[in-house]
Order: sequence, then C-alpha cells, then structure tokens
Amino acid sequence: MTVVMTFVWPEITPELYDATRKRVRWEEESPDGCVLHVAWFTADGLNVLDIWESEEHFARFIAGRIEPVLKGELGVKTDPQPEFFTVHRRFVAPGVSGAA
Repeated sequence: MTVVMTFVWPEITPELYDATRKRVRWEEESPDGCVLHVAWFTADGLNVLDIWESEEHFARFIAGRIEPVLKGELGVKTDPQPEFFTVHRRFVAPGVSGAA
C-alpha cells in the first residue's frame, strides 16, 4: 500500500543532510520502493515528505543505507519520528521529472 511519510528531525543540519546524500547516493541509486522525496529546512530542522510503495520499503532503506552513514559515520544521536498516511490520490504534473 503506497504511503506518504513525513517527519521533522531537529538534529539534522543542511551540512549533515548533504554529507549523507553524497555518501548514500540515493539520487544516483534510487532506493527500492521510493516514489518521491522532498526535503527542506526550517527553524525546527530537517523536514521530509516522501512517498513510498510501503512502510517496509522505507524501513529497509533507513536501516540498510541511512543509519550506517548517519549513526555510524557522522555520529547522529537522535531518530526522527516518522508518520505514515495511506495515499488516496497522486497527481504528477505533465513534464515534471527528475531532481531539483
């Protein structure tokens, strides 16, 4: 079942996010089951909205690719508290594709 996942992660700075992205290479080697990833920063830290084919796909990506880098290499101590919601409808505007 396709899900929308959101979280806010106060410990993650733009520098940590970019270092993780470069090491994990999720844009070059897309995670199995990931449909969409959007990230932005506010005073509260990193905000993420993803669409995944299932919660299990997200969990495997975090455990197998993100945690070894963030926790192992970069020393992040906290975890986000993701929330999942069932996708009711998805629309992609014509001509939209790729990373920004």
